[in-house]
Amino acid sequence: MGHGRKKRRTHVAPTEEDLSKTPRALVVKSGHVGTSVARLVHDVRKVMEPNTASNLKERVNNRIKDYVAVSAQLGISHILMFSQTDAGTNLRIARIPRGPTLYFKVNSYALTNDCLKLQKSPFTANSIFKSSPLIILNNFAGADKGKELKLMTAMLQNMFPAINPSVMHLSDARRVVLFNYNEATGMVDFRHYTVVVKPVGVTKGVKRVILAKNIPSMAGFDDISEYVLREAFASESDVEDGPENEVTLPQDYVGRNNRKNEQRAVRLQELGPRMELCLMKVEAGLCEGDVLYHKYVSKTKEEIEKAARLRQIKMTNQARRRQEQEAHVKRKKGEKESDDESEAESSAEERGGESDGSDDSDAKRKKVAKKTGKARLVADDFGADEYSSS
Repeated sequence: MGHGRKKRRTHVAPTEEDLSKTPRALVVKSGHVGTSVARLVHDVRKVMEPNTASNLKERVNNRIKDYVAVSAQLGISHILMFSQTDAGTNLRIARIPRGPTLYFKVNSYALTNDCLKLQKSPFTANSIFKSSPLIILNNFAGADKGKELKLMTAMLQNMFPAINPSVMHLSDARRVVLFNYNEATGMVDFRHYTVVVKPVGVTKGVKRVILAKNIPSMAGFDDISEYVLREAFASESDVEDGPENEVTLPQDYVGRNNRKNEQRAVRLQELGPRMELCLMKVEAGLCEGDVLYHKYVSKTKEEIEKAARLRQIKMTNQARRRQEQEAHVKRKKGEKESDDESEAESSAEERGGESDGSDDSDAKRKKVAKKTGKARLVADDFGADEYSSS
C-alpha cells in the first residue's frame, strides 16, 4: 500500500508586517506615448516583478493623484512614469506619497526582444520572475560625488526589497539589476541580467552532455569519444571561466546537478531591456516642491529664498480657500437642515388641523409674499424693469 508524500518544505509564508515593508512600484505611462515606449513600459514591469502590477491598464487621462489615492490600500511605495514629447522620452521616479521625485531623460533604450535577438542562445523562463532581483550600484559612492547622486542611490536602493544573507535562499537569487554611473558622460546605464550557473573543468562537449535534458544524437559518430573530443578545444566562453568566476555552492541551486558543495562557474546573461539615463532635475515633493538639483539651471541664495516665500504664500492661500469652502458647505448644510425642519413642522401643524381661519390667511399671505419676492429677484436678475406678480 502506497504512502502519501511527506512534506519536507521549510518555506515560511511572509507575514503582513513583512509584506508591508516590501517596496512595491507602479510602472505607468503618462499621456500619449508611442508603441515602442509602451513596450518599454511592459519590459520594465517585468523587471520589477513580482512586486508590481504587471497587467495594469492605465488611462490616458489618469493623473498622479489617482495613483496616490490607491497607494495606501495597495502598499505602493514608488511610481515610475514614462512620458514622450517631441524632444524625446522621459522617466520620472517618485516616492509616494511625499516625494522626492527624480527626473530622467532617456537618451537611448533597447527593448527585451532586441536584446534577446542578439544572443545565440537566449535564456527565457517565467520562473525567474517569481523572486525579486538583486540590485548592484556601481560607481555611485565617493566623497567627490554630489548630493544628487547620494539621493539617487538611496532612491534606487529603496525601490527593491532588502536582502538578509543569513536567511535568504540561494535559489531566490535568479536575476540582477545593474545601475552603472559613468563619470565621463554623467549617464546612468541600466541593465537586467539572469544568473547562469554552469559546471567547471569540463569541455564544451561534456557540458552539453551534462546539461542537456535529452541525450544528444550520436548518429554521426562511431563512439562517444568522437563527440567529446570533437570540441575538446577551449571555446571563447570557456576561456572566460576563471578562478574569479568559480564558486562553491553553499546550498542547492536551480538547475541540473547544481547541488551543495559543488564547484560551479557563475555568469550573467542579459535579459533586457537596456536604458541610458541622464538625471535632469530633483524635486523635494511628489512632482512638485523645491528644486533640489537642476542640470542646466542654477539659482542664487536670494532666488531660492524668494521662490520659497512665493510657494509658502501659494500654500497659505490654498489653505485659506479650502477653509472658506468648507465653511460655505457647512453653512449651506445647516440652512438646508433648518428649512427641512420648518417644513416638517408646518406639515405637522396642517395635519394636526385646529387653527383659526385668520391664521391660515396670514400664513397664506406670507407664503405668497415670499414667492413674490423670489419671483421679483429672478426678474431683476434678468433685467426686467417692471414686473408685476399679479
